[in-house]
Amino acid sequence: MALLHSFEFGAAIKGFNEVLAVDSTCAMAHWGIALSRWTNPMAAGNRAPELLQQGRLAAAAAKRLSARATERERGYISAVARLYNDFERVDQRSRFVAYERAMGEMAERDPADTEARIFYAISLAASAPPTDKTYANQRKAGSILEPLWERQPNHPGLAHYIIHSYDFPPLAPEAAAAARRYASIAPSAAHALHMPSHTFTRIGMWRESIATNLRSVEVATRTASIAEALHAYDYAAYAYLQLRRDSAARNVVDKLPALEARFDVNAITGAAPGSAGVFALAAIPARYALERRSWGEAAALEPRTTGFSWAEAMTHFARALGASHTGDLTKARISIDSLAAIRHRLATKGEAYWSEQVAIQRLGAEAWLELAAGRRDSALARMREAATREEATEKNAVTPGPLAPARELLGDMLMELRRPGEALSEYRLTLVKEPNRYRSLAGAVRAAGASGDRVAEADFRAQLKALTEGKP
Repeated sequence: MALLHSFEFGAAIKGFNEVLAVDSTCAMAHWGIALSRWTNPMAAGNRAPELLQQGRLAAAAAKRLSARATERERGYISAVARLYNDFERVDQRSRFVAYERAMGEMAERDPADTEARIFYAISLAASAPPTDKTYANQRKAGSILEPLWERQPNHPGLAHYIIHSYDFPPLAPEAAAAARRYASIAPSAAHALHMPSHTFTRIGMWRESIATNLRSVEVATRTASIAEALHAYDYAAYAYLQLRRDSAARNVVDKLPALEARFDVNAITGAAPGSAGVFALAAIPARYALERRSWGEAAALEPRTTGFSWAEAMTHFARALGASHTGDLTKARISIDSLAAIRHRLATKGEAYWSEQVAIQRLGAEAWLELAAGRRDSALARMREAATREEATEKNAVTPGPLAPARELLGDMLMELRRPGEALSEYRLTLVKEPNRYRSLAGAVRAAGASGDRVAEADFRAQLKALTEGKP
């Protein structure tokens, strides 16, 4: 159970199978396998049918053996089956919400069942609509988890799920204590070592993020959890780039081929599913180019077909921005058309969240193509729409942040149009959501200076200096 709560799914499945080797009639061991095969509830994208079938078989085995189980155990078994029931026809979100409600009913029936309350809380956080800016589910999850954590400070699920529940800009400071504690609760779990960086990223603690992610990479590579290593490296690379430690970020890029050679996209090991590894392989080189504003490098990135089109979109987006900035408008248009096709495929598959994310990328890319073509009003309209739509949603846990925040890109565009006062407002808004972000701070310095706001210029310059000198 401790492994399951730390999302060490491969090791958890092995442990549950060892239980079955001793007692083949243990229904709850099959329950544990079924829940482990769902993998990370916070993970992006729809589950693959072959993996869902494996989970359904485990849930069915648990149900067959449930005659000897207690009423409480039968509740857990019934709940996990809802993740897999009729998956060929019922969409993933509906099935997960059914699981969340089943766990909620269990927690309500028996408030003394702390495990039911814990599993209910993480299901609440995982099922939260990404457009709900009241964070109702996440706050409710936190209200369940925090009192339990006070009583059970070494429970691996509690600190872990508090971090996930509060993995949003307005809530992230509330997870700071859990972030500092979790790695010491489960120091042998690669995901436990990585998870604090979700909070550190949200509050701009880049050095802490780097340190904990490098520890995660070390454990993940040693235990052959390559998707987890790639995921941690994505967060580390993002943090390096905020500190302008470009050579360290380049070192991460250079390590990718060796990790990719060991990467099995279908393996169930740690918390990061194969899709997270695919995402990192696309995102890290794109981040490295865009954060440094190396437009030629961005334009030269080569898209690869992976089976996860929302990850492929990272490369097309970076290429489109790079091509527009270097004057290759034909390449930019081809990349934008690719984004449009990806968005359509995702929408057709019912991937509403990722369809919207790619639509936002397409708008941003079109905006810069329009600007390069001299159509300023159209460019600004598209960039403003991208910023508005990005603000209406949230980043997924698979990524430390967007490749280039839409509102920051809007600020950059306004600077190019010599409207620094407006640009400064956009950089300020970006920094509310992305604190200590280098590009937004640097943009704010330039915009404040160009608009004659010496107080703001001095303030942002001091923040930028503190960031790069290690004082924040």
